[in-house]
Amino acid sequence: MLKKVKPNLKKPKRCKNCQGLHGIKPEYMEDNKKLFETLLERATEFGKTSLELAKLKTLEKTSDVISSLIPHSVAFILFASFMLFVNLGLAFWMGEILGNIFLGFFVIAGFYGIAALVIYFLMHKWLKKHIYEYFIKQLLK
Repeated sequence: MLKKVKPNLKKPKRCKNCQGLHGIKPEYMEDNKKLFETLLERATEFGKTSLELAKLKTLEKTSDVISSLIPHSVAFILFASFMLFVNLGLAFWMGEILGNIFLGFFVIAGFYGIAALVIYFLMHKWLKKHIYEYFIKQLLK
């Protein structure tokens, strides 16, 4: 048969040196508290510095992408204006040849409609891939 064990209900002895803190002297606790505060301050500073670095890197990438897009946009607007006036000239010229001005515009519109269909069905994936790679390259510079 098993014996019943009586629980030890005696109070732990308090040490005179530790003032009842189970072996930890007050000066060590103060040192640990200072170390923890120093560690907490450094971790906070590290977090703030990391956040500032992330902000600066984001700003750098954004400004780099925007600064490369602005010259491309200006060149695109100038080229589009050039193409507009060339196409107007071609449409009027074709209209004179065909006898009616509106027929010249229909011919030019038909040419661009066919070109758009060819590009969409034959070159869509290729163009998408190259545009995608260009923007990724600009972001990862």
